[in-house]
Amino acid sequence: MKRNIKIDFNTERCKGCELCTTVCPNNLLTMSKHLNKKGYAVACITNEEECVGCYSCALICPDLVITLSEMEA
Repeated sequence: MKRNIKIDFNTERCKGCELCTTVCPNNLLTMSKHLNKKGYAVACITNEEECVGCYSCALICPDLVITLSEMEA
């Protein structure tokens, strides 16, 4: 059964290191064209519905930018 995952980014904490983009098994994370107040391109997800909720991105993020939560079906 597919999990319904909500992924949130604290964009003002993102430093654009791109570590999260390297660990997503479905290659769903990329760097946005949007810059935060510090001038960094921030991480974003291309297709949230395809997220499997593995938490790899949240675990590798050194700045705790990414949080995932499971939504009710």
